[in-house]
Amino acid sequence: MKRVPDTEARLKIAGDGASIDPAGVKFILNPYDEFALEAALKHKESAGAGEVTAITVGTAEAAEALRTALAMGADQAVLLKSNGAVEGLAVAQAIAAELREADFDLALFGMKAIDDDLQAVGPMVAELLELPSATAVTEFSVLSGAVTAQRATEAGIEIIEVKMPCVLTVTKGAYEPRYASLKGIMAAKKKPVTEKEAAIGDAGARDTSLSYPPERKPGRIVGQGTDAVPELVRLLREEARVL
Repeated sequence: MKRVPDTEARLKIAGDGASIDPAGVKFILNPYDEFALEAALKHKESAGAGEVTAITVGTAEAAEALRTALAMGADQAVLLKSNGAVEGLAVAQAIAAELREADFDLALFGMKAIDDDLQAVGPMVAELLELPSATAVTEFSVLSGAVTAQRATEAGIEIIEVKMPCVLTVTKGAYEPRYASLKGIMAAKKKPVTEKEAAIGDAGARDTSLSYPPERKPGRIVGQGTDAVPELVRLLREEARVL
C-alpha cells in the first residue's frame, strides 16, 4: 500500500533537485492499491474466512497509508521501514522477503503507482518468489486452488487461469473502493501494525534530478467564423503537420 502525493497537490522540487518538497503536500493511499485492497476484502467476504494483511515499504510516515487500509477493513498491517524513499526493485525485494516467511494464497498489488507510474513491483515480487502472476486484472474468482482472472488489454478482455499461491496486480474494474466508516476508523486504532526493518538488497536505481515541464506556448487566433477555416487548415497542414 503506497503513500503517494494527492493528484491535486501542487508539487515543488526540493532543494536537492532530485525529490519533491513534502511541505504542505497532502498524501493519500495510492488509488490502484485501493482497488487491490477492495479485491482482497471482497474475496475474504465471499470466502467467509481468511485474513487481509496490508504491507508497505517506507519511512514512519508510510504508516498513515496502513491506517487507512485498516480503517477500510484490513485485519493487520506491516510497515517495512526504510531510511528514505525506495525505488521499485528494492520495494519488491523487501516485500518478497516478507512474503517468504508468510503463509498466503494471494498477493494483490495495485497495477501501478500514480506518482512514478511504475507498474513493475507486483511482477518483480512474483519473479523473486517464482510464483505465477497476472497483471491489469479487473476481476477474478477463486475455485479449487486456482484463480480465474479477467485482464484488461488493448484488444479487449483476456481470461486466464493461474494456480495459487499467485500474484495479481489489480486495476479499475469490479472493485470500487469502499469508504472507511466511523466504526472502521475507530477499530483501526486497535488493530496491530507490525514494524520491521525492510530487507533491501543491492537495488541501486535512484532519481538524479527533477525538472518542471516547459511552459506552454501562448495560443494563436487566426480569425473568426468560417472565414478562418482556410487559414486554420493551412497552419495545421504546413506548420503543425497534423494533416
